[in-house]
Amino acid sequence: MFSLFYGLWQHVFSKAEFHVLILGVHKAGKTTLLEKVKSIYLKEEGLPHDRIVPTVGLNIGRIEDANVKLVFWDLGGQPGLRTIWEKYYEEAHAVIYVIDSAAASSFEDAKSALEKVLHHEDLQGAPLLIFANKQELPAAVTEEELARHLHLKELDERPYMFQAGSAHDGTGIKAGIDWLVEEMERSKRTEVLMARTETAEKI
Repeated sequence: MFSLFYGLWQHVFSKAEFHVLILGVHKAGKTTLLEKVKSIYLKEEGLPHDRIVPTVGLNIGRIEDANVKLVFWDLGGQPGLRTIWEKYYEEAHAVIYVIDSAAASSFEDAKSALEKVLHHEDLQGAPLLIFANKQELPAAVTEEELARHLHLKELDERPYMFQAGSAHDGTGIKAGIDWLVEEMERSKRTEVLMARTETAEKI
């Protein structure tokens, strides 16, 4: 009887866990975004900006929000490191793609890298948040301008949103994460991944 009630309690009160990839080209602000996310949701100071160095490999961040747990995987964006991105695709529920909206010279590289992400079969149906970062800088373009520049036809095949903001001061981050959580909760991809996890646990 105890095990029955315990199982019911776990079902009702346990939080769903989602894995979110943070991708983007070199110096887009991915790690700064992760640190700001942690400071917003965990109510603690992230790393100072002058101590954040380019990611070589993987940074992991964990937060809890309402009824969900979010695990963020921040991957290095240098050209030589992008080959490891796909190793994490299969278990990812969603993607945050960070673009430096003040660096027009990086837009083509960012578009090319994102197209490869969208074409990969292991990320089929994954909700996509495109974070137009560094909006605090004078040279930053708006999210509408960035969307026109990228002109990604593949976006019609998945839930997506452009969100203007700043990993430096936190602008736009909460709105973007809230949207992403809602999309993951109703995503068919989430159903598939959770069913796969449950099957693996029974084996």
